[in-house]
Amino acid sequence: MALSKHLNPDQLIQAAKDNGGHGRIHSSTNHHAVHAYGARYGTEPIPKYKLPSKGVDAETAYQVIHDELSLDGSPALNLASFVHTWMPKEANQLMMENISKNLIDQDEYPMTQVLHTRCISILADLWHAPSTEQAIGTATTGSSEAVQLGGLAMKRIWQERRKAAGKSIHEPGPNIVMGANAQVALEKFARYFDVEARLVPISEESHYRLDPKRAMEYVDENTIGVFVILGSTYTGHYEPVKEMAALLDEYEKRTGHWVPIHVDAASGGFIAPFATPKLEWDFRIPRVVSINASGHKFGLSYVGVGWVVWRSKEFLPKDLIFELHYLGSVEYSFSLNFSRPAHPVIAQYFNFVHLGKEGYRNVALQDLKNARLLSRALEKTGLFTVLSDIHRPADKVATALKSTVGFDEENVENYVPGLPVVSFRFSDEFKQKYPDVQQKWVQVLLRAKGWIVPNYELAPNLQNVEILRVVVRENMTAVMVDRLVADLLEVVEGLAKEDTPMHALTALQSRKTVEHHHGRLEEGSGSKPSGTYARQC
Repeated sequence: MALSKHLNPDQLIQAAKDNGGHGRIHSSTNHHAVHAYGARYGTEPIPKYKLPSKGVDAETAYQVIHDELSLDGSPALNLASFVHTWMPKEANQLMMENISKNLIDQDEYPMTQVLHTRCISILADLWHAPSTEQAIGTATTGSSEAVQLGGLAMKRIWQERRKAAGKSIHEPGPNIVMGANAQVALEKFARYFDVEARLVPISEESHYRLDPKRAMEYVDENTIGVFVILGSTYTGHYEPVKEMAALLDEYEKRTGHWVPIHVDAASGGFIAPFATPKLEWDFRIPRVVSINASGHKFGLSYVGVGWVVWRSKEFLPKDLIFELHYLGSVEYSFSLNFSRPAHPVIAQYFNFVHLGKEGYRNVALQDLKNARLLSRALEKTGLFTVLSDIHRPADKVATALKSTVGFDEENVENYVPGLPVVSFRFSDEFKQKYPDVQQKWVQVLLRAKGWIVPNYELAPNLQNVEILRVVVRENMTAVMVDRLVADLLEVVEGLAKEDTPMHALTALQSRKTVEHHHGRLEEGSGSKPSGTYARQC
């Protein structure tokens, strides 16, 4: 039967309701009968789009909403997201104790503001600012807000320089250069604040990221800066900050035009300093004027905290800083939001104290180790081609291996630096053999097993290439990697047997792993069902 019109579920439910009496049920003592979910909302739906005339008790409201939210996916199995989903119970307790505090109220909550300032100093030191006393920064709701602030500062500096030189700031107007693989927040900055976004095409040769030499073709006197990404959301590759800076140095010597760099280290800002501390990408490079990072990604805090730090006060124009007088004292604000919760910042400081450099390094190394495990396993299947490079020897190591024997697989310095991200696609051999199998079905069938693994197109210029991507976070253990590989193999091998919609449904069978046979009886080992308690469903 073909569906000739759209079916509205709300209308269907309304039409299917009982048409009996509308009297309220009473108990023998003449009190209203109430069950665990509340007499009203057990069988009647909660008003979805308007405020109910009367509310329910807190316990009922909690239970109803709690049950609705159980339809969400499991955060632990959400391999699509970079956002951290677990903290120790002590951190949870600390956040609940401070959940009502407003970070902007500096006079009312002075100690909270002290912790905020400490976090800025810690990050300035971590990212090698010339002086932690001169560095300036702020907490944000995430990297999206932080990127806007970093871009705004560069735009304002460009405007001031143009005005000082007697040049127009309107014709042809400012532009900013970034790779086509840039996360949407970077393009949002350009669109929201009237800056032309110049997207540099990516290629397989550029490792699906910004190509510095090609980027220079887009730079001119109206370029306010270059966004360089330390950890592409597509494949996890680090963009070469040092190489980009060197080319801009040469450009300035040749033309006199100063073009700064803002590093979008949303994820890499909490991986690179600990896993590969020798890698130069931060304020050690003079052309880097600002850096942002997400505390709620590999900063290992719950969602709601990001950071932006400028190398010194001269790179944050004064007219972006607002002086406030109405909260009981003179306070300063340079953020897009005003009121914001304080507890995410407190959670970040908890991590700094609790983990220290050693703790953060251990987590980063473990994440990368599990990402290498998954990458190698996928390649060994022959079904997939891995696009990310963190499991491959670095160029200098690969050259050395040709003349020597031995390779320390535990040493992270021997690998291409990057995020613990695994991006992969069907291998060319698999696609040639099974041309009708669509890669997007893998995402759908994995979701039926609980896993959330996105399938999407690469950035412009390579949009014909679809990839699957797994973000390996702290809770993605080696045991879970084993389970994921087993489920991937089951799904793909099932699709390859018979490419029909019906077969796609039959692929939703019980989950198996490489250890599924341990402690299990073989089929037929039990007796035949003989009664109601043994009857099969």
